[in-house]
Amino acid sequence: MRALFASDPAQAMGRRVPEEESTFRSCYQRDRDRIIHASAFRRLKHKTQVFVEHEGDYYRTRLTHSIEVAQVARTISGALGLNSELTEAVALAHDLGHTPFGHTGEDALHLLMSPYGGFDHNAQAIKIVTSLERHYAEFDGLNLTWDTLEGIAKHNGPVVGDLPYALAEYNAVHDLELHTHASAEAQVAALSDDIAYNNHDLHDGLRAQLFSEEEIAQLPLIGAAYAEVDTRYPDTDPYRRRHEALRRVFGMMVADVIETSRQLLAEADAGSAAGIRRLGYPVIRFSPQMWQDIRAIRNFLFARMYRAPSVMEKRAEVTVVVEELFPLFLENPDLLPRHWAREIEAAAQDRTTLARMVSDYIAGMTDRFAYAEHARLVGGKA
Repeated sequence: MRALFASDPAQAMGRRVPEEESTFRSCYQRDRDRIIHASAFRRLKHKTQVFVEHEGDYYRTRLTHSIEVAQVARTISGALGLNSELTEAVALAHDLGHTPFGHTGEDALHLLMSPYGGFDHNAQAIKIVTSLERHYAEFDGLNLTWDTLEGIAKHNGPVVGDLPYALAEYNAVHDLELHTHASAEAQVAALSDDIAYNNHDLHDGLRAQLFSEEEIAQLPLIGAAYAEVDTRYPDTDPYRRRHEALRRVFGMMVADVIETSRQLLAEADAGSAAGIRRLGYPVIRFSPQMWQDIRAIRNFLFARMYRAPSVMEKRAEVTVVVEELFPLFLENPDLLPRHWAREIEAAAQDRTTLARMVSDYIAGMTDRFAYAEHARLVGGKA
């Protein structure tokens, strides 16, 4: 049964370009489907989280991560009586704006773009779904509902202060009320992201042998999970043991969000999706103890995985790829895609506009394409 504070497709805030509604799908279903069919969504297959795309077939990519986030988000949303279709749409779109090479690529591009307004992957996701995807005859972008756009823009909370230029430009023509918290559905997508990447980074770090099971068993939640598996399945093989333990950790995080948020929602007594936005605080949360435990796991992963010597070496390598491609395209815009020729010509006298076009192009690259273009245009290994 859907709660009173759930987002109701019949009360959705509409699309920037009005469209006739579908007979068979709600507006949020259509948003989700358009995101799945977007070119930017397909490219997530060859963009990685921590490891570079070619390092192994078993490591998570942005695509598999987004699917895992959507799965967690649907579960939590359903348990809380929220609109699972809106939750899934936001979850699937939340990483569309990421560059090649994960956060390393984003850091490099942000620094290069600092004279031209910087770079932010959440703002880039808004730019993709409102402008850069160009498949429809009547509009640029995907023409998503306000509700989905709001969720993409501020699923991590209100966006205040100096706005990333891509978000500021769109918000000026279509107010997303960036100063408020998003719907409960978008808040679910944000915490589902935390749950998914903590879980799969433990899996991927173990597979990469950056740390051992004995080491992570000293962390909160994880030791108890391994102990339970060892008691219940004393003779299971190591791979199954690992999976059984980590899926229990995963389950504990999900259960904690549901229990904590259920209590917060009851106390808030918002009565509507608009009421959730007006509360001034998030209602989808971990309990204080769970958040403390998750922070301990994050700190471990930061030290032992994200800053591992082998990962740092690869970070330095891929940073050079972005650092050398950006000025090359900026000084030689004829190297940009031919179908951009008209826009490139219009931007010829405005370096900021041209730099932002270069940023869009590089941000849209997959890991493998960025490597290949660097090898072709600059030299070095592909």
